[in-house]
Amino acid sequence: MGTIDGLPPLREVIAAHDLVAKKQLGQNFLLDLNLTAKIARCAGDLTGCDVLEVGPGPGGLTRGLLAEGARRVVAVEMDPRAMPALEQIAAHYPGRLVPLLGDALKLDVAAHLTQPVKVVANLPYNVGTELLIRWLTPASWPPFWDSLTLMFQKEVAERIVAKPGSDHYGRLALLAQWRAEPKIVLHLPPEAFTPAPKVHSAVVHLKRLEEPRYPCNGATLQRITAMAFNQRRKMLRSSLKGLGADVEEKLRAAGIAPTARAEEISLERFCALARLY
Repeated sequence: MGTIDGLPPLREVIAAHDLVAKKQLGQNFLLDLNLTAKIARCAGDLTGCDVLEVGPGPGGLTRGLLAEGARRVVAVEMDPRAMPALEQIAAHYPGRLVPLLGDALKLDVAAHLTQPVKVVANLPYNVGTELLIRWLTPASWPPFWDSLTLMFQKEVAERIVAKPGSDHYGRLALLAQWRAEPKIVLHLPPEAFTPAPKVHSAVVHLKRLEEPRYPCNGATLQRITAMAFNQRRKMLRSSLKGLGADVEEKLRAAGIAPTARAEEISLERFCALARLY
């Protein structure tokens, strides 16, 4: 396997630094540098952008991002074993890679980034959804990022882009589509990774909207959709009865049949209901 930048092939890097993937860290490494460059291209034009990467591991995607012209990459890694490999890449691209050792759930990464910012990551499976929700629910909107290009298990990716009436449709679809334009841009089989996971993967690109798609209070929307989808097989007049005695009246006012179920209701109707509360 060739390289895209004159640095050693990733298998040599992993062997040199004893970077055996750890299941408890959710690690599955991509070793094909042509594939990591392809993922980087899914984020669009990176020139003139800072890129936040979470879970770079031995740096396969990191190298793809830099080779595709990212102005600067801030790579957050929990595994100290990966830091020497990332430092080697940083030396090859002076001033363009900032490796940070730490937990992306706890670090104030925005302090290390300069606008415009894109987030591109092969997220560790064990924190991927939590990070996505955090990036979609900041204290103020628009957020620090222009777009998110993230790898998930295929099932999670399908939940992000799901439409009403499908089995995958739920709170994650509503949250993502309220504030962003998500689409699946790449599918990857298990054998693309080392070690090969038991599931297929997919890359989702989310372009932020400057304003939420429909006006409503975010906390109210989350509360209503949590109640609705926690009992998704029940009629909404039952699952939402905790909202008050007038729930059927409010449902009708929002254009929702009280006998409908959560999976049948569009984002627009849920936002209309949230506004009434």
